Amino acid sequence: MSDGIGARVKRREDKRFITGKGKYTDDIRMDNQAYAAFVRSPHASARVTNIDASAALAMEGVVAVHTGPEMKEDGIGDIITGWAITSKDGSPMTCGVWNPMVTEFARYVGDAIAIVIADTQDLARIAAEAVEVTYEELPACVNPADALKDGAPQVHGNVPGNLIFDWEVGDEAAADEGLAKATHVTEIDLINNRLSPNAIEPRSAVAIFDDAEDHYTLYSTSQNPHVARLVLSAFYNVAPEHKLRVIAPDVGGGFGSKIYIYPEEIACLWASMKTKRSVKWTAQRTESFMTDAHARDHVTKARMGFDADGKITGFKIDTIANIGAYVSLFATATPTYLYGTLASGVYDIPGIYCNVKAVHTNTAPVDAYRGAGRPEATYMIERLIEMSARQLGMDPAELRRKNFIREFPYQTPVILQYDSGDFDACLDKAQALADVAGFPARKAEAAARGKLRGIGYSTFIEACGIAPSAAVGSLGSAVGLWESAEVRVNPVGTIEILTGCHSHGQGHETTFCQLAAEKFGVPIDNVKLVHGDTDAVQFGMGTYGSRSGPVGMSAVMKALEKVEAKVKKIAAHQLEASEDDIVIEGGEVSVAGTDKKMAWHEVGLAAYIAHNLPEGMEPGLKEGSFFDPVNFSFPSGCFICEVEVDPDTGETEIVQFVSADDFGVIINPMIVEGQVHGGVTQGIGQALTECVVYDESGQLVTGSYMDYTMPRADNVPSFKVEHSSTPSPTNPLGIKGCGEAGAIGSPPAVINAITDAIGTDNLQMPATPQAVWMALQSAQTSMAAE
Repeated sequence: MSDGIGARVKRREDKRFITGKGKYTDDIRMDNQAYAAFVRSPHASARVTNIDASAALAMEGVVAVHTGPEMKEDGIGDIITGWAITSKDGSPMTCGVWNPMVTEFARYVGDAIAIVIADTQDLARIAAEAVEVTYEELPACVNPADALKDGAPQVHGNVPGNLIFDWEVGDEAAADEGLAKATHVTEIDLINNRLSPNAIEPRSAVAIFDDAEDHYTLYSTSQNPHVARLVLSAFYNVAPEHKLRVIAPDVGGGFGSKIYIYPEEIACLWASMKTKRSVKWTAQRTESFMTDAHARDHVTKARMGFDADGKITGFKIDTIANIGAYVSLFATATPTYLYGTLASGVYDIPGIYCNVKAVHTNTAPVDAYRGAGRPEATYMIERLIEMSARQLGMDPAELRRKNFIREFPYQTPVILQYDSGDFDACLDKAQALADVAGFPARKAEAAARGKLRGIGYSTFIEACGIAPSAAVGSLGSAVGLWESAEVRVNPVGTIEILTGCHSHGQGHETTFCQLAAEKFGVPIDNVKLVHGDTDAVQFGMGTYGSRSGPVGMSAVMKALEKVEAKVKKIAAHQLEASEDDIVIEGGEVSVAGTDKKMAWHEVGLAAYIAHNLPEGMEPGLKEGSFFDPVNFSFPSGCFICEVEVDPDTGETEIVQFVSADDFGVIINPMIVEGQVHGGVTQGIGQALTECVVYDESGQLVTGSYMDYTMPRADNVPSFKVEHSSTPSPTNPLGIKGCGEAGAIGSPPAVINAITDAIGTDNLQMPATPQAVWMALQSAQTSMAAE
């Protein structure tokens, strides 16, 4: 069986992962290695008036204690944001300054005050506790809905009213007109709960300064090592770019939280230079809860209008997005261009208007997390559609069908133009797979057992492979969003693919190599992927936003095509044939219709021996390419969730979850299904169990797994997954991306199913047993009163 496109090739990287032989940043051991620990603010808002490190420095084995003011004196730069948003009045956004370590004001619990360097990890942590910091505690602003109120505590003095920007997209007049002429308007108030990413591997950094070479190396749990090197050199002034190497070895999950450069990497590199020691830091899990970029945290009011036939006439959205104490790298893009521009969903809506106010609060910074803006948009839209169907007395599937987009390309009223899709096909497959026709009987059977059974839909679309660079640049992005690749055919015919993407669980070492196996008919074992090292790969933009397939693989395909062209020239010359007659398949290069042929490795050897090449041809066989797509790609799908609720306890059991998706061309179905399983599980976590909670003073209440509830095995059913395919016309492979779909579409499907079961829409995420039970009691009380 071929190892190429469409084959269910087992993940090659799993051998080392499941046998415990992966190499992660925390596994790195250097000569003369020291360890770092951070002194962190226990207050959400406070002025630092004094730092006394004398007791820590007196401990044997403590190397140094360094502070924020020292970093500032050494010229280390402030942490930047990567996307500048313009408010609706044309004014630029205003945000607070983020020093890598506090210079005067701590603005959330966990803000770094000082770095302690010691000979052992335990000693560094003990010494950090011995550093005495004097604080003047100040009032804190925690709730995003309160941040804009008169008299709210100001997180940054230069950001009046805590308002970072007031952004809009769409046509307010058209939306108002559509709502005014509607025969029915559905309104919703919802909270998109704050999440903690919780990758299996905590963040870690090993910083090495070579005094003799004046060279820095950083091992990091990064999703995009090249961008890390760029910002560390160009903006944070840690080291010149040509004297800094960033390596991201095996990374145990990222989900967006490891896109960014955090204060710890900056501080460790700087401390390595100051101490002339290699410096290693690995987060404790509580540190991860406190300081990893959180996600979601929207407060939204929305209204959707319908005419007498159930067609949507207008849609209006007002959202307050919590950015946290500081603006992280892509924090501003998430609630704007990755949220408001998806407000059309899969529906033909004539008038849409979305207003987003982004605010500072005294909480951890918020940034992109699996789906990044699209889950928030989908949840809002799909809850409204389901509620509308109930209020209109319509079947929720039929209301969706009545409003589906069916002609492509489709220009939405909110910037984006969808490339392709067949939303009816996904809905049809999902309904068949879920046996929707048999649901009434299952509901009756559950009722006989004293259980409430419900079914919920979510039909969704997302934007992947953020692009093109010129477009995102015009919208405020500080970087281009192309990708690079290089393909090297070695003298014996083995192949190396170099990519600027980075794998942290996606299976790139398998799927990227399947492209070469498909193109040249060589065994996949003869192909190797090289990534994650800025000294090995020229440059790349990393992995996030489901871009590795539509953008990264497209760059690889373009490079493969260049190699193919050169191979044909060499073979045509040596076999005395026309290039047009050269065929590459099954590991051989042959002349069509003849017995003339060369083995694949013979062509590679000929390229490097260079005894008999076409006149003017350079020796060697390697080619590079950059790919900048002309548009996003737009995966879509339909999820159907079926639940049983125990009315006595509020306990929810997901008894069935069906996914029917359209990811365009699929390279490896097994890996895609795994991505769907993982994404849906994360979405179920948001819907049922997960929520970051701060108290009124800004203390993190959910700072461990004792309090932050990740989904367990008993929260997750066996999934049923099927695929449709409408290839994307925006890239040469027709790929749409798959990594985030599960997390985007699943929360509304789960909540729609629960609310169907309990007979009330008055339910917010997470739908814990307590929340569901209280919603049931409230609904029963209301019914009794009527």
